[in-house]
Amino acid sequence: MNRLMLATALTIATAPMAVSAKVPTVGGAPMYPNKTIVENAVNSKDHTTLVAAVKAAGLVDTLSGPGPFTVFAPTNAAFAKLPAGTVDTLLQPANKATLTSILTYHVVSGRMTAKDLTKAIKAGGGRATLTTVAGGTLTATMSGKRIMLTDAKGGMSHVTQGDVMQSNGVIHVVDTVLMP
Repeated sequence: MNRLMLATALTIATAPMAVSAKVPTVGGAPMYPNKTIVENAVNSKDHTTLVAAVKAAGLVDTLSGPGPFTVFAPTNAAFAKLPAGTVDTLLQPANKATLTSILTYHVVSGRMTAKDLTKAIKAGGGRATLTTVAGGTLTATMSGKRIMLTDAKGGMSHVTQGDVMQSNGVIHVVDTVLMP
């Protein structure tokens, strides 16, 4: 082997390997798996209402903590489905307890991937009961190949994008705000 071939072989062998894993995007923003739920969510243009609500409820530090958490994250369009004025009312300081209750109803302790949720649904004969951080329950079922969540009031929300991995948990984007 001549020196040029040896130098080329050594350069290739010691070159940094490119990361082949594709970073998912939510709301047009990359969701880096080494960042926390909050660090990623603040960049999603589809979750500005959720981020404002998390800030108003004082949950930034909690959702930046070690977790792990499973967050069912409603989009801006999900919040827009609520009756007119609801979001503005919830964001007022006087309604912090109600807002906190609604937001923590979207969080389950632990990291539950879509595969974990599907497995729990199958093991439960077609439904899985998830206990939220708020202390309520969500019922997870399958709607075709999509995971559907039913809240305490009978409202339904579909997971539109699952398994957005974070350093302190996982986000599943949902299309409707869940109510305790």
